[in-house]
Amino acid sequence: MFHDRSPIYLQIADGIKNDILTGSLREDDQVMSTNQYAAFYRINPATAAKGFAQLVDEGVLYKRRGIGMFVSPDAPGKLRSERRQRFFAEVVEPMLDEAKRVGIGVDEITDYLGSRR
Repeated sequence: MFHDRSPIYLQIADGIKNDILTGSLREDDQVMSTNQYAAFYRINPATAAKGFAQLVDEGVLYKRRGIGMFVSPDAPGKLRSERRQRFFAEVVEPMLDEAKRVGIGVDEITDYLGSRR
């Protein structure tokens, strides 16, 4: 699971976010405890806790004292919105800039995308 150069706690947070976006984790679903997560992936519990804490700070997870952590009811919509914004900023805008440089118009891009469905 942990493969790139970003810190493991960020990879943990991103993995849980992806599970929410794909529907593997739904609103109000309980997630593994940090200790279970650490044991399963054979990582330091403090690293897992740091990833979970980030998700709590972002409002993706919430804590229920004595019970565990759960997916926030608004997490799927919030994450989808953030990803869409990032997609347009990091993928679409640079693509449009490059298309303009090489003489490809928006209509041609639209036609191409329509033919790929």
